[in-house]
Amino acid sequence: MKLSFRAQLIGLLALLIVGACSNSQDPFVPVPPPPSGDATLNALTISAGELSPAFQAGTTAYTTTLGFLHQDVSVTASINDLGATATVNGSPLTSGQPSDPLSLADGANAIDIAVTAADGSVNTYTITVTRESANEFAQSAYIKASNTDASDSFGGNAVSLDGDTLVVGSRREDSASTGINGDEADNTAVDSGAVYVFTRDAAGTWSQQAYIKASNAEAGDEFGWTVSVSGDTLAVGSFGEDSAGTGVGADEADNTAANAGAAYVFTRDGAGMWSQQAYIKASNAEAGDQFAQRLALSGDTLAVSARREDSASVGVNGDESDNSAVDSGAVYVFTRDGAGVWTQQAYLKASNTDAGDEFGGAIAVHNDLLVVSAKNEDGAGTGINADDSDNTALNAGAAYVFARDGAGTWSQAAYVKASNTENGDEFGRAVGVHGDLLVVSSMNEDGAGTGINADESDNTAASAGAAYVFALDGAGTWSQEAYVKASNTDAGDQFGNTVSLYGDILVVGAWLERSLATGINGDQSNTAMDKVGAAYVFIRDDAGTWAQQLYVKSSNMDEGDVFGSVSVGGTTIAVGANGEDSAATGVDGDQSDNSSSVSGAVYVFD
Repeated sequence: MKLSFRAQLIGLLALLIVGACSNSQDPFVPVPPPPSGDATLNALTISAGELSPAFQAGTTAYTTTLGFLHQDVSVTASINDLGATATVNGSPLTSGQPSDPLSLADGANAIDIAVTAADGSVNTYTITVTRESANEFAQSAYIKASNTDASDSFGGNAVSLDGDTLVVGSRREDSASTGINGDEADNTAVDSGAVYVFTRDAAGTWSQQAYIKASNAEAGDEFGWTVSVSGDTLAVGSFGEDSAGTGVGADEADNTAANAGAAYVFTRDGAGMWSQQAYIKASNAEAGDQFAQRLALSGDTLAVSARREDSASVGVNGDESDNSAVDSGAVYVFTRDGAGVWTQQAYLKASNTDAGDEFGGAIAVHNDLLVVSAKNEDGAGTGINADDSDNTALNAGAAYVFARDGAGTWSQAAYVKASNTENGDEFGRAVGVHGDLLVVSSMNEDGAGTGINADESDNTAASAGAAYVFALDGAGTWSQEAYVKASNTDAGDQFGNTVSLYGDILVVGAWLERSLATGINGDQSNTAMDKVGAAYVFIRDDAGTWAQQLYVKSSNMDEGDVFGSVSVGGTTIAVGANGEDSAATGVDGDQSDNSSSVSGAVYVFD
């Protein structure tokens, strides 16, 4: 059919319109923008230290310096254009999320954050992290009580460090005051005990924040025999306290159960003020049990031991009223709810409870893992989960690992023995747990070897001491990773009187070590002075291999100081010497004054 001129004209116009609409220049059709060239960050932080200069998007080069014990860092980078991607030292980096830990070698370490824009252009930010050498690790503070007095034993076995907070117990301090910051000059309650809290400011300067006494301070209570700090919470043990009350918030004035023992919990508010939150007794408190002879705190979990508790029950939540196994020992676990109320969660006994074992002689807790030792346990087995019914190795010692499930139920996960179990070694004198690592010491072990994994069968150095490190694998199995000896092993040093574990850092005290050296990595060979003491720092590398890195002595070592009560918190180490004799008070006083016998001191290193 022949189209009219009008129809042909309409068809032609339609074709022109369609052609125009298909033109890429038509304003009605959206045109994709070109790929972005934005390869900048809007934030960059590092997990330790401070960036210099402060971060600015246009600045790509930064520096920071960290101490020797900083083994790794992570960085957090926020990308300005979410269409860009980033890597750190070649590995993918998620915007706004911390990177995996980046290992640090001594000296300068370059951390490169490469940002790739959508158009392929790259901008690289570099952080040069200088890790100080072992030679730069040094004593940074010498700390005394604010009311130093002879025989107070400031430091003793009671030193606990968490970040910028240091807590020190002085179990033989004599003031009759109670509560926070009372009268320090009152000496009318002999051996009532006290606790001192010190904090470090941004400039690295330590100062005393609080002087703490029990709410029912009395002579002989030895408040501060043991301490543990976790964030803004502090737990203090007073194994000589005499109340017959049970549970949380019992009658503090009852003194009818001599040496039943008590634990006290204190909290710190945003203004740095401390107050007592709880007074805690065993659920089966009895005279002589010495509840709170040891305690350990991790977040909202507090474990308290009573090494002289007498029940013959075994395992978790057994019969507390059975007193047929004298000094078998027990551990009590308490938890805190969101309202700040503490309640007992579990009553723990060994799987092979026996009289005299003193289960609870040392304890450590981290998250959902708890380790308890019984240094007088008699099993002759070796390694993990040996026969726990064998009692042919008198006072060989053992450790028990307990794990908590999501429902808050505890169960024994492992029975741990030394790889060279022998009579009298007292494996379990001190314990530590952090993450998937466990350390147990045996200060009366007799091996004459030195360093890591020496000959365990050599028994020619009586009570030289040893420490054993165990690791937990992905299947939940523990195995011994290292047998650790001092670099200058000697009979009687009692290496392992205390231990402290943080990540891949292990510190071991040897309170009777005899070297005349001072400071870091001094001459270990001159052993002319008795009971001076030393601390040893071991670091684990990425392959799981341990090595001694530091040999630590006090700046004013003297005979009888027994330097060796250790605590590591982050990358700082504190060591107590309860036999130190200076009459100085506060921080960095006169170390050469020896006019206050056995007053005690604590030394901080970083």
